[in-house]
Parts: sequence; structure tokens; C-alpha cells
Amino acid sequence: MRSLLAATDVHPAEASASDAEGAVTPIRSRNRTLEWSARFAAPLLGAAAAVLVFAGAGTPSYWGDEAASVVSAGRPLPSLFAMLAHVDAVHGLYYVFLHGWTGLVGTSEALVRLPSAVAIGFAVAGTVVLGSRLGARSTGILAGVVLAVLPVATRMGIEARSYPFAMAAAVWLTVWFVALVRRHEQRWLVWAAYAAAFAAALYLYLYLALLGFVQLAVVMMLRGTRSTVLRWLAASVLAAVLAGPIILAGTSQSAQVSFLARRDYASAESVMVGQWFGSAEWFAAAGWLLVLAAVATVAFVPAMRGSRPIVVIASVWIAVPTAALFAVDAWVAPTYNPRYLSFCAPALAVLLAVGLRGLGVVVAELSRREGARRIVPLVGLVVIAAVAVPGYLAQRGPYGKGGADFRQAADVIAATASAGDAIVFDESVRPSRKPRLALNLYPDRFAGLDDVALRAPLATTTGLWDSVTPLDEVDDVREHARVWAVMEGRHGPELETLRSIGFSVERAIPVNRVVIYEMVKP
Repeated sequence: MRSLLAATDVHPAEASASDAEGAVTPIRSRNRTLEWSARFAAPLLGAAAAVLVFAGAGTPSYWGDEAASVVSAGRPLPSLFAMLAHVDAVHGLYYVFLHGWTGLVGTSEALVRLPSAVAIGFAVAGTVVLGSRLGARSTGILAGVVLAVLPVATRMGIEARSYPFAMAAAVWLTVWFVALVRRHEQRWLVWAAYAAAFAAALYLYLYLALLGFVQLAVVMMLRGTRSTVLRWLAASVLAAVLAGPIILAGTSQSAQVSFLARRDYASAESVMVGQWFGSAEWFAAAGWLLVLAAVATVAFVPAMRGSRPIVVIASVWIAVPTAALFAVDAWVAPTYNPRYLSFCAPALAVLLAVGLRGLGVVVAELSRREGARRIVPLVGLVVIAAVAVPGYLAQRGPYGKGGADFRQAADVIAATASAGDAIVFDESVRPSRKPRLALNLYPDRFAGLDDVALRAPLATTTGLWDSVTPLDEVDDVREHARVWAVMEGRHGPELETLRSIGFSVERAIPVNRVVIYEMVKP
């Protein structure tokens, strides 16, 4: 890492002075090594980030949102398309991809999450490229490393959802857009290709439309010509037309996020802490201090003025989408969820990197030690990585997905229940936490059990989940001598129903969120 950063500190004048002293060959050899390291920094750091993020990916059980991905991907394609016509169209492209992927590798947590880890690797590589092109090469390298250890990235990298793909798409679309603006691209065909790529990204994740504000900031900071602006506007219109179907589908299905009105997501704590740093408030405080350092140094330190464009662009990338979602959430309809803005994480990584560089420059100028330009950012990276470790490990614990224990509950059933027993589930909790998801995700653990309340399996419905009959309307349960009740917590209407028809608790097996009851007739 130090050699990569050092590649930015080799100046022609220094090389000439060294040549005069007779050290031509060693210096040139060293410079070539450093240039090679810096040139391949993006793919190297991207690959390293993917490996880092993927470690431990198979340990946590799936949670509710991942269950939606896995069970939807497991549908036959006609059933999947019928479902998407009614719900979750905004995730349709990812579900279709996952349908093919799980058909090849199965549905184990590690393999299903592997593409997400790879996507984070691409996001890190793109952040290195973007930071290098808009700022200094060391900014790009620092930003890539920071993104690789940010809790939002390490969490999304083991999430079977489209968010890590959106993060990668956001940063590479921005890299491409910067190149178009910088070279004053005039070819309409190239702009049409960009519009098509942008539209495809919207099918992957509709909120990427908010990148339009970032593109505006790029045009302004890089002083795009009039012809460039006209072509960008035309490309934006074309992208909107191409993405029209998903925009209409997302709008028509907006009621599916109405649950956000019952959550306390839209808060300052979500934006300042949870959205980026998990629950580590002290990590968030240090991070935002670095962001302030970035803004202050590019404003007042002459040596950092070259980073002004990237600081403005990154600031817009973070602030405007967040403000837009908060405004819609407050005045139109529930919209904000901290996960929805994870595609802005590369921008935060860039600001943290500029802050680290700025501190290094300030310390170097105050102490008159040029080495501080490299040492201070390196020390800062070590500190950031160290404070990220607890959150990283917690994300990869057995219950790292918010306490979800679907796999563990399924394992208990597989170890204790016998063929012919009945199985019932708590239906009183919200859909993403219903214990029935354990059966949907791990059906082999429930083989031979009688799912007495099942009315229609999800593959035959146009909704996300199975259709079930209330237990008090199910007569078949009375024919069984033993029933396993999988409940969230120690209470639930299903327990009362079973007691009312003559069952009593033989034993209770706590898992984590779930408690499994063995119910028998006297």
C-alpha cells in the first residue's frame, strides 16, 4: 500500500537530481515498479476487496429481504414474470439474474452472496479509477481501500440483493460520464450507448435515477461545453424513455413500500450513522470529521485545491439523493430506507480519502516533514480498518443479519421433528420476519412434515409469499398427535389455537428470535 501511494510522489525534478548523482538505473527501476503498482491498483484492490468481503459470507442465515430474492429466483420463469407484474418489478432484473445463478450453483448462502461480493470488488475498482481521474492517484487508492472496509460495503457484499450491483453501476457510470465530459465527446452514438447503459442501470435499481444530480455536478465542475451539455440532456431523455417501463412499474407498485411509514428510518441518526457506519457512532463521528477535513483543506490549503472538483461532486452525490428521498418521504409518500442510498458509498469513501490526504498535507507543511504526506494517510487507513473490525465480525456472525435465524430454526426442525408430524408457523409478524420463511428457504429440512395451513405455494401465486389459511380454520391439524409450532417469541395466536383444540406444550426450544414448540395431545 505504501508503494502504491508513493507512486504519486515521484517528480521529474527529483528523478533528474538522482540521475546526476549516478543512481539512474535504481531510480528508474523503482519508478517503473511504482508506476506498475499504481497502474494496476484498481483491479488489485478490487480483487482484494471482493475476497475480504466474501470471507464469512456463508455464516449468517438469510434474512427477510434476502428470502424475497432467493424464493423469487427459485420460481419458474413464467411464475416469476407473473409475480413481477404485481410486485417487486424494481428488483426484477436482479431476480432474473439470480434465477440463472442459483440454477447453476444452488441456494447456499455463500454461493448466492458471491456475486454481491464480486460487485463490491467492482465498486472498489471503480472508486480507485474515479478518485484517480478527478483527483490525485493517491486519492483514488485511498478511496478504494476506505470503501473496501466501510460497514455499508462489507454488509452489502454479503447481501443477496441488488444494492451492491447498484453501487458498482453508479461508480462506473460516473467514471464513464467523467470521460465523456472531459474529452468533449461529440459522437451521438457514444452518448446513445451511455444512455442505454444508464437505462439498464435503472432496471437494475430505479433509485440510480438520482445520479442525474451527480452528472450535473460533473458537467459544472469540469466546465462541460454547450455541445456536451446538449448531448447529455439528450442522452438523459433517451435513458428516461428506454427506462419508461420500469419507471411506470415502480410507480404503480409504490404501495409495496408503504410499510416504511411504520418505521422510524427517516432520522438524523440513520443518515449520519446507520446508512454508512452501522451502529458504530464513534466511527461515524471520526468519519464525518474527515469529511470536514476534506472540505476545509480543499478550501484553504493551496496544495489541495486540485481536489476541489471531486469534493464537490462527491458531496453532491451524498447530499442531494439523501435530501431528495427525505423530501419525498416527508411530503409525498414513504420512500427513505438507509439501504436505498448505499449506491452513494463510493462518494463517502472519496471524501474520507481526500480528508486523509488533506491531513497529511497539513501535517507535512506544519512539521516541514515531506514524509508526513504519506505517513499520515497510511496511519489513518490503519485506524479506519481497525475500527471497522468489530462491525465486520458482527456482520458475519451466525445471527449477523439483524438476528435472523431461519437456517438455525430449520436445522432444529430437521433434528427433532419426525415424518408425519404437523408444522405451523407464526403468521402474526411482518412478512420479512415470518418464521415460515425458514421452510421457503430450506425446504429440505422440512421434508415429510405436513404444512397444514398451506393454501397455495408461492410459485402458484402472484404475490411474494405462500398463501395460507388461518390456523383456526384448519381442520387437518386435529388429525395429528404432534404439531411443531415455529413462533417468533413466546406468544402468538397459533399457540392459543393449538391449546384450544387440545394440544399442550411438550417442550420449547429457543433459537434466537424464534422459539420452536413441540405440541402434543395428552
